[in-house]
Amino acid sequence: MADGSESSFVTVDGDRIYRRVFGARRRGPTLLCLHGGPGATHDYLRPLADLTARGYRVAFYDALGCGRSDLPEGRERFTLAHDLTVLDAVRRSLGGRRIHLMGSSYGGLLALAYATRHSDELASLVSTGGLCDVPFASREMARLVRALPIATRRALRYYGARGEYQHPAYEAAAMTFYHRHVCRLRPWPRELEFSLLRMSRPVYETMNGPNEFTIVGNLRSIDFTRELGRIAVPTLLVHGRYDEVTPAVGARIQRAIPGARLAIFPKSSHVSFWEERPTYRALVGGFLKEADGRGPASGASSP
Repeated sequence: MADGSESSFVTVDGDRIYRRVFGARRRGPTLLCLHGGPGATHDYLRPLADLTARGYRVAFYDALGCGRSDLPEGRERFTLAHDLTVLDAVRRSLGGRRIHLMGSSYGGLLALAYATRHSDELASLVSTGGLCDVPFASREMARLVRALPIATRRALRYYGARGEYQHPAYEAAAMTFYHRHVCRLRPWPRELEFSLLRMSRPVYETMNGPNEFTIVGNLRSIDFTRELGRIAVPTLLVHGRYDEVTPAVGARIQRAIPGARLAIFPKSSHVSFWEERPTYRALVGGFLKEADGRGPASGASSP
């Protein structure tokens, strides 16, 4: 491919999972990146491929039902448990030594959950806008909604009470939230637009709900905070100052993981790898090299 990546499929329980690897022929360490949604595609994570310049093989995949991966007829496998099975299969398909794992948003939740079970398979963990206590994160999002302009709140309340989430007035109000707390760049990056426009509604609605701040799907009660102490690898938590998954969420996770670091990006919301791309690349690249024993040790840091 023109961008130097190589694409392939991994079969998991009879379904084809699309995998894309940058720097595929490198012999260096591997960074596996997990997209969010749940239901998005991997494309919006494209800035992470910058880390090939630091010697990393950078891998992505589209989760079951998303993007270029198979969409099964039923929805019973759209669960965190099955996503963990898919993640483990993709990780094993990459071969080699322990990998670095990075997750964005729901991908951060997935990465954290995986690390509580498989720290021995990981070299490090990076969660960008990730969460582990969905009820708490939902309460934080509700707080952000209450800070929106009154006309915006009225539209969300009026049409939301009627379940008219696709009404143009409701969608316009929801975009006010998204421009504040998902991505503050204008215009949005093309890859981010691509991923959101191709959001898998079956996956998103089953697991999350009608929008980012209305989590009523099968993730709504998930909270594995008490399991975070099992994570035994270097861990970096990244949140934006204006993140829909607020810095307060990151602070709770940091307290639960021994030695975890928390970085708050002052100009970012939910996609700091776009909003403050050079700073994000430097911070994460340095963290990965330190975890590999190729860089200096440092304490918790913020951009």
